[in-house]
Amino acid sequence: MDVLSSRVLLRAVDPARSQAFYRDVLELAVYREFGPPEHPGVVFFLGNGLLEVSGPGEEPPRGMALWVQVRDVAAEVERLRAAGVPVLRGPRAEPWGLVESWLADPDGVRIVLVEVPADHPLRRDQRPPG
Repeated sequence: MDVLSSRVLLRAVDPARSQAFYRDVLELAVYREFGPPEHPGVVFFLGNGLLEVSGPGEEPPRGMALWVQVRDVAAEVERLRAAGVPVLRGPRAEPWGLVESWLADPDGVRIVLVEVPADHPLRRDQRPPG
């Protein structure tokens, strides 16, 4: 398979509510909007990926999580907590060296906020010297 592009499709119970959450609360930038003005689909930038929130789902998505790397997990958690976002678990250093916190979107989709500390191997050049 020669994949040229990809995105996560989220079929929220209330797409307008979820679009407002991702746009206004998480403050994700909009890549594009499409469809009829009264029920548009919205595609958000999600780091090096895209998140499309369009079309209603019959029930909340299950078994889905979004992994979102940010610069400062603690600062984002405080900002989002003040905005009323459910924080399922506050920032915590994980055994694998990342700092993570868990949130939920309006349908209960888990959002894992991740901070990569400066001394973590993901931040260091793994190529041999030379």
